[in-house]
Amino acid sequence: MKVLSLIFLVFNSLIFLNCQTKTSNSLVLVTVEEMKEISKLEGMQLVDVRTPEEYATGHIPNAQNIDFLDAEFEMNIQSLDKSKPVIIYCQRGSRSAKCASKLIANGFVKVYDLDGGFAQWEYSGLEVEH
Repeated sequence: MKVLSLIFLVFNSLIFLNCQTKTSNSLVLVTVEEMKEISKLEGMQLVDVRTPEEYATGHIPNAQNIDFLDAEFEMNIQSLDKSKPVIIYCQRGSRSAKCASKLIANGFVKVYDLDGGFAQWEYSGLEVEH
């Protein structure tokens, strides 16, 4: 009986760990250097989740603005292709982390979140569009 209980426990643990791995594989926190490289990949969708006012003061080239704080956010993200990877960023990382969870919950296959956000991008001296 103890052996059977142990097998059951091990089996359930493996299923639980496997499910956790699949979920965490959908979201990847990336550095500025990593983002520079992956943003060059074909089909990558780059999204600035800051407010339109923040976006207007400067943003990463080729980023589209979908405001996370907008009441229509859930509807607006539907314009993105769920089958293609998405890179998201905000000013420092807090909003994009929340946004990443929403994207994954909405069925996006791969979400990259810029560690440190736009502030880190600017601090690194990388190109900014106005």
